[in-house]
Amino acid sequence: MATSLSRYLVEQQRAKSNIPPELRLLLEVVARACKSISHSVNKGALGGVLGSAQSENVQGEVQKKLDIIANEVLIEANEWGGHLAAMASEEMDSIYIVPNRYPQGEYLLLFDPLDGSSNIDVNVSIGTIFSVLKKPEHSENVSESDFLQPGHAQVAAGYCVYGPQTTLVLTVGDGVAMFTLDREQGSFVLTEENVRIPKDTKEFAINMSNMRHWNQPVSDYIAECLAGSTGPRGKDFNMRWVASMVADVHRILTRGGVFMYPWDKREPNKPGKLRLMYEANPMSWLIEQAGGMATNGMERILDIQPTQLHQRVSVFLGSHNEVERVTAMHKLKS
Repeated sequence: MATSLSRYLVEQQRAKSNIPPELRLLLEVVARACKSISHSVNKGALGGVLGSAQSENVQGEVQKKLDIIANEVLIEANEWGGHLAAMASEEMDSIYIVPNRYPQGEYLLLFDPLDGSSNIDVNVSIGTIFSVLKKPEHSENVSESDFLQPGHAQVAAGYCVYGPQTTLVLTVGDGVAMFTLDREQGSFVLTEENVRIPKDTKEFAINMSNMRHWNQPVSDYIAECLAGSTGPRGKDFNMRWVASMVADVHRILTRGGVFMYPWDKREPNKPGKLRLMYEANPMSWLIEQAGGMATNGMERILDIQPTQLHQRVSVFLGSHNEVERVTAMHKLKS
């Protein structure tokens, strides 16, 4: 008999006591929101959801219509359940506190409602990334500072990738599980447990068009990979790049590889492009829970103490031995 997401969470709660009832219900609500977003994504032009919304988010990026739709779906689905105190989104300037007309819970939800927006109009995989934190016990009135917790404080994290199948990937700190949306049944069904990433790989993911802007350790590492079997690595590498972090990380969780989005010289005052709280932390925890490694080139991403809600970071994650190598190259040049 197929195991639904709800059954999986209940059994985890019973067997290991690692999912409190309130967290289980919160994750089920997030999953339902992702299912709704999946339906909108699948309709595409038929649903009038493609194209630009003619607005910008807090990072100055042009928003797509689906960015705004996905953000609203996640807020409306989660605000009334009584499990959350507040939410934060890549698409909003500041935090969203649960309105007084609803009961406040003990959790904080962060999300990138639609990762890979540039791929929406060309029908390439995109996704939703989410992270759950516990509200600090001393905190009565929720503030932005309550969200500024290092990644190792997460109590749940995951993403939903909207591709040929809609797949939900989840961790609560006890390994990684994958669920596939059964459209006939209308529910997420467990399709893989205890996901493991191979320690070694012959595949890397990076935007090669930025090569001239990289710092030396990244250039040196990629040069090694491109030298192939006759070079210092003694093996041929393939390059894959979807320009959607969800899709690239999903490939790595499925078959191994290393994903890199480094600092570059165009914006030297920014430590990276990706957001620590909405993208790097949840993805890094998933990668680590599957036996991989995630750093900013110098230190473990999950140990970084956030100072800003929309803080950026360099990201190197995936197969352990490759991330360890490129991190060592950074430290050697520091």
